[in-house]
Amino acid sequence: MNWILLIIAGLFEALFTFCLGKAKLTAGKTELLWQTGFVMALIISMTLLVKATQSLPIGTAYAVWTGIGAAGAVVLGSLFLKEPVTVWRMVFLCTLIGSVVGLKYVSGE
Repeated sequence: MNWILLIIAGLFEALFTFCLGKAKLTAGKTELLWQTGFVMALIISMTLLVKATQSLPIGTAYAVWTGIGAAGAVVLGSLFLKEPVTVWRMVFLCTLIGSVVGLKYVSGE
């Protein structure tokens, strides 16, 4: 169950990063809405991360959480923020995802 919470926490990390990116591209009330989304996603992500680390090793949990968030941020940025999709970005994204899966595999959980 804690691995599921950790995955959801990582997805919310990607979401708060995306909200931050959208907030910097907007102004006025729209910026405030994206900033509110950022804060809400941040609180949810951190709460789930804390819950997950009650039984998972902190080093593994943190690496998986940041890996999911970073990969999600790259995907969301590419899809919605017009960030470049290059061969090298995809190679390193796949390397990151492989590392996260590897950490889960060797954690013994």
